[in-house]
Amino acid sequence: MGPLRRIVRTILAFGLVLLAGTVGYVMLGFGVLDAVYQTVTTVTTVGFREVHPLTAAGQLFTIVLILTGVGTALYTFGVLLEALIEGHLRQQMGRRRMDRQISRMTGHIIICGWGRVGSASVQYLSSLGKPIVVVDRDPARLNGLEHPTVLGDVTDDRVLEAAGIHRALALITTLDTDAGNVYVTLSSRALRPDLIIIARARTEGSKSKLLRAGANRAVNPQLIGGRRMAAFALQPHVSEFLDVVMHDETLDYRIEEVEITATSLLVGRSLADVALREATGALLLAIRSATGQFTANPSPDTCLAPHTILIALGTSAQLDAVRQHVDAH
Repeated sequence: MGPLRRIVRTILAFGLVLLAGTVGYVMLGFGVLDAVYQTVTTVTTVGFREVHPLTAAGQLFTIVLILTGVGTALYTFGVLLEALIEGHLRQQMGRRRMDRQISRMTGHIIICGWGRVGSASVQYLSSLGKPIVVVDRDPARLNGLEHPTVLGDVTDDRVLEAAGIHRALALITTLDTDAGNVYVTLSSRALRPDLIIIARARTEGSKSKLLRAGANRAVNPQLIGGRRMAAFALQPHVSEFLDVVMHDETLDYRIEEVEITATSLLVGRSLADVALREATGALLLAIRSATGQFTANPSPDTCLAPHTILIALGTSAQLDAVRQHVDAH
């Protein structure tokens, strides 16, 4: 029997005892309020005197009520106390297990705010197998999530520290207000100067404020959604291809970025010399220099410098081969 059904049944049994006792005392000549009072004081063993003198029949009825009602009352109170204590302990133990799990996490992504934007971000990151910690101040939103959660106000540094901000790879703040996202960005940047911070911007004017506050990127979901809808209207096949490659977890192809480190053997070599396509099978779509300039479809004589970003298209195995090719030193 489940705990909820057990509680309901014991309360129902206790209620039937109170009803039977009240009816019995009314039949013995008590008023309704007096009958309820006499029943309650009897089954709870309070020990007050009788409201009215009892006849022999009343005494026999009281004996029967004590034998049945006191046990039922004690059992009901015991079940309620057990459920209260077990529920509290279960909640505390679950919270401690989750805290220990978060304390062991490294390279995870913190999602601040569990709403439509936050849940969409979690869905995409989950499809890629990324570790996630969700932070929100509404316990109803966090209830039932399969990812580790932290309950609290994300504008509080202690909540961010509980989410493991010092070991996190990135933080995505998706609060409903620009002011809240700016505050979270400021706090996160102060705690982790090297943290990747992606902030939601509800208006175009707030993007510059979020960038000045320390966000690496400020994203307006409504603007991006509108542009994607327009792109589907004008170039549906191109848009669908990019949408499938970036967001369809059932397709093996991906577009990913790989950074050329200073210790990589590719530093100082040209793309023709590297022969990335022949070595890995992945297609190089573009590169981004250390200064931030993009070059689409780079020429074979392009020389690779440290911290150049390669943007490649390929299967998971091919992209893994690109990373191994780049990291070889």
